[in-house]
Amino acid sequence: MNWSGGKDSALALYHALRDPTLHITDLLTSVNAHHGRVSMHGVRTALLEAQARRIGLPLTQLLLPETPDMAAYEQLMRATLAPLLARGVARSVFGDIHLEDLRRYREQQLAALGLEAVFPLWQRPNAEVLAEYLALGFRAVVVCINERHLDRSFCGRELNQEFLRDLPPGVDSCGENGEYHSFVYDAPYFSSPLAVQRGEQVRRTYPAPAGSGAPEAAFWFQDLLLTENT
Repeated sequence: MNWSGGKDSALALYHALRDPTLHITDLLTSVNAHHGRVSMHGVRTALLEAQARRIGLPLTQLLLPETPDMAAYEQLMRATLAPLLARGVARSVFGDIHLEDLRRYREQQLAALGLEAVFPLWQRPNAEVLAEYLALGFRAVVVCINERHLDRSFCGRELNQEFLRDLPPGVDSCGENGEYHSFVYDAPYFSSPLAVQRGEQVRRTYPAPAGSGAPEAAFWFQDLLLTENT
C-alpha cells in the first residue's frame, strides 16, 4: 500500500483490506530524509510510524534526498521495492482518483519491475469519495495547502464538511491538483485514534522547474506533534 498518511490513501486502504483478491502486507511512504518528514505533506515521521502501529502493518520508508530529480527518485524506488519483490509482493495499491498522466506513469514504472498497479478509488466522483470518507468516521487535519489555490486559513483545519463547504470555486474538493494534503489521525481500521496537537505553521517556497516560466510555488505547512508515547 502506497501510504501518504492522508485521506485518499487511507480510504484506498479501507477498500483494499476488504478486497478478497488483495492481501495487504506492507505500507510504503516517501520521506524527505533531510527533514525527516513525509514528502509533500510535511508530517513528522514519528506520526507516520504511529499510524503504521495503529494499522498493524510494517512500514517501509523510501528515503529521498532534499531535492531529488526524477532519475534519482526512480533509482531509489527500485532499490526500496527490491526486498518487497523478493518476498513475492506482486501488486502496488494507490489512492489516486482522476489524474490520468500520473496513473500511466505509475503503471509504466511498476510494469518494468513486474508489479501491477491497483487503484481502488479510480474515477469515483469526488462527492461520493468524500461522503464515504466522512460516513466511515475517518478524521484528518489539513497539514499542507498550496497558496496558489488556498489561503493560510485553510491550513490546520479539520477535514470535515465545513472545510469542504468553504473551498473556493475551482478548487478540486479532493485536492487532486495538489491544493491540499491531510493527515489521518483516526480510521475504522486504527486500533485507537492518534493523539496529536497543532504546532507552528510554516510557509515555504520552491522554485519552478528551470525554463518553465512559472512563478515559484508557495505552501503553508501545519506542524503536528504526537502527544503520546506509543
